[in-house]
Amino acid sequence: MKTRDLTDLFLLAALWGGSFLFMRFAAPAFGAVALIWLRVAIASLCLLPLLAMRGQFGVLRAHAAQIAVMGVFNSAFPFVLIAWATLSITAGLASILNATVPIFAALIGALWLGERLGASRLLGLAVGFVGVLLLAADKADFKPGGSGWAVVAMLVATFSYGFAANLTKRQLAGVPALVNAAGSQFISAIVLLPFAVWLWPAQTPGLMPWVAVIALGVGCTALAYLLFFRLIAHVGASRAVTVTFLIPLFGVLWGCAFLGEKLSAAMLGAGAVVVLGTALATGVLKLPGR
Repeated sequence: MKTRDLTDLFLLAALWGGSFLFMRFAAPAFGAVALIWLRVAIASLCLLPLLAMRGQFGVLRAHAAQIAVMGVFNSAFPFVLIAWATLSITAGLASILNATVPIFAALIGALWLGERLGASRLLGLAVGFVGVLLLAADKADFKPGGSGWAVVAMLVATFSYGFAANLTKRQLAGVPALVNAAGSQFISAIVLLPFAVWLWPAQTPGLMPWVAVIALGVGCTALAYLLFFRLIAHVGASRAVTVTFLIPLFGVLWGCAFLGEKLSAAMLGAGAVVVLGTALATGVLKLPGR
């Protein structure tokens, strides 16, 4: 990778890692649904003008139905689950669990699209699953007030991301990435609007939660998508997806630095197993040949 591409990669990881920090900070003030509606609405306001400048609204209209389904499973549904989960678990743990997205994407791709999984990818699925079990054993507590259901919500969210990735590959492969991104955020804003109105916080949040929401919508969503698209254009999708391995690093770093979260040895070890499994499942790491 060139220096600019590496810079984009680390900036993207920092932004997406920071999304867990901002959600954990703002979710208690707004609630999960209102927070995510603001996130996708702000991102839409940033991305739709770019779509208009490129004259791609016609493409969006032509694929509106498919993009609507993709938007629900790639943004609205998983974003809300993750925001709800951050009410109970740390930003660091949420970012590590988020690294299971490529594992679910590979598994769904094999079962749904018939993609062939070699020995390395099969091993990666198994290793990643073990890592998740280790994390769950260390953190999941299903007693009242525990974090067990938050861990389940994170895994359902990452499964949804994996499904959306395969849906996009199957039905939206020729659609420009900006159309998919802007359309998915816009559809998510429409879908979540009535729920956000219904669940809007009774007490107006203070200044800092609003700052966190704006940073989440502008930086961690709109700007992050643009960086991701540029990376795909410059270095290809297979290299761009390596950002997945850096997100937990920044998620844990921001959580420790700004929220005072602690990283246990067990959580660190299990997180390393998850990342290793993800690297194998995506083909970034491969078993040596004969």
